[in-house]
Amino acid sequence: MVNGDELKIFCGSANRALAEEIANYVGVPLGNCEVSRFSDGEISISIGESVRGTNSFLIQPLCGPINDSIMELLIIVDALKRASVKTLNVVAPYYAYARQDRKTKARDPITAKLLADMITAAGATRVVAMDLHAGQIQGFFNIPLDHLTALPILSRYFKQKRIADGVVVSPDLGGVTRARDLATRLEMPIAIIEKKRPAPNKAEIMNIIGDVENKSAIFIDDMIDTAGTITLGADALIEQGAKEVYACCTHPVFSGPALRRLSDSKVNEVVYTNTIPVDKGMIKGLRDCFRPLSVAPLIGEAVIRIHNRRSVSELF
Repeated sequence: MVNGDELKIFCGSANRALAEEIANYVGVPLGNCEVSRFSDGEISISIGESVRGTNSFLIQPLCGPINDSIMELLIIVDALKRASVKTLNVVAPYYAYARQDRKTKARDPITAKLLADMITAAGATRVVAMDLHAGQIQGFFNIPLDHLTALPILSRYFKQKRIADGVVVSPDLGGVTRARDLATRLEMPIAIIEKKRPAPNKAEIMNIIGDVENKSAIFIDDMIDTAGTITLGADALIEQGAKEVYACCTHPVFSGPALRRLSDSKVNEVVYTNTIPVDKGMIKGLRDCFRPLSVAPLIGEAVIRIHNRRSVSELF
């Protein structure tokens, strides 16, 4: 390490495997942070080593059980702040409550901003996030935020597959920027699924904008939740003449019937990263179409650069 300050990495219980990978990449042991529960379910945190004057990083994706993960993060931040860390960097590879990032009708909450305020108020001095659901969430924080993307990892995977006559597909108009970025890296054209949502977690495919006939389609999204959009979109692409369909995302939320839907769908492969842990037992017995990739080297390099006061944007 170039910086003379001591670097420490801690984690909650949300994704310890990812935190261990990141710590191994950085070359420091994972800090001693014990998470337990009182008998009534309240979260208890115990930091088992000195952190005074250190640059501390807390790895905690805000994944399910989401509210427990959020409270763990806030309580660990409070514990580290009161223990006199020099800087407290919250690394939240998956940022929850991001889908409510604006008011779409009267009396709607803006939960993405609320969560940003909570993390800031708890004592974080910097946030590192990955592929936020909406880019404007970066502006909800009054502290520095480094926004990482898994696109280099996903694009490297598909380059290795040497797909001929490919097209990158955005599942909606809001994802066009992400799709165009991947398409540029893969030197492919893009197509767009026009859809509407009559209710949360429900999608209706209206139209496909772009040429997909006789092409290998690569769906790209920030997350796959119930997989309704992906599976319906795959059906529509095949009907429009696509040869095959791949799906990729950064955050494998995979809630409800998602895994079964994907296994039974016309999607050839589902490629995702480990920002959220996926229980291998849930995939056992399903079609062999799930391909996990690790973001640990990318986040680990970002941690090193932040610690040494170097640019993170050079990673992309």
